[in-house]
This record gives sequence, structure tokens and C-alpha cells, in this order.
Amino acid sequence: MELSGVTAILGGEEILHKKISNQMDLIELSQTGIPKDALVNLAKHLSFTIRQIAQLLPVTARTIQRYTGKKQFNRVVSEQILHIAFVAAKGTEVFGEKARFLSWMNHPNKALANKTPLSLLSSRFGVEMVLDELGRMEYGVLS
Repeated sequence: MELSGVTAILGGEEILHKKISNQMDLIELSQTGIPKDALVNLAKHLSFTIRQIAQLLPVTARTIQRYTGKKQFNRVVSEQILHIAFVAAKGTEVFGEKARFLSWMNHPNKALANKTPLSLLSSRFGVEMVLDELGRMEYGVLS
């Protein structure tokens, strides 16, 4: 998967002030911090409210609302935002369209212990499980 999908989901280079081309770019972005505007773009991509996206992050909705558009989140929050954006980019790529991916995210999945993929995105381990399942789907391996 091209990391350009992550860049686009987060609002592009004009919001991130960086193009995501490789893993090192992800590390640098998490260290400098993801701006609130990028999180807002991610929420819009997922058709979420700020309150819904906050449930997936180690930060409250109230804190997010207090941030200005350019204010950057700390490293921990930024990494989780990047993980979720990576899942969104990968899922859209695997399903070929965002609507089908979002539908899949909201339905219980046997391979994920009958949990919805969305419910697992608040944990790095859950993100890895969702990415693994997307990878299996991409290559036609059914669980």
C-alpha cells in the first residue's frame, strides 16, 4: 500500500507539512505531532464525529475540541492517529471503495472474535489484528 493514502486521509501535505513516503516519515510525524486539522480530516473520512474518534484515542473529546487546528497532539496520540489512518487507507484499498470498507468496519467479524473491526482500533494490538485481517482478505485467505 502506498503511504500517500495516509497522507490524503489526513488532509494532505498542506496540513501535515510533510509527505509520508516511508516508515521514517511516520516516526518523524509522530514525534513532531499530528495537528488537530489532520484528525478532523480522518474523522470526516471515517464519517465520525469528534466524540466518536476520541473514543479510539488516548485523549478526551473535550481536549480535542479545545485544540486549535494547527495545535499538535503528543507522540502517543499522534501514533494512534497514524495507526487508524493506516487502517483506513489499507481498508479503502482492499475494498476498492470507502463505503464498503466502512460497512465492514461496523459488522462483527468471526476472525476478530466476533468484534467489529472498529471496536478494536483503540488499541495498537487491535489495529494489528484488523490490518492482519485486511491482509488476509487482500490475498483471498478466508479465516
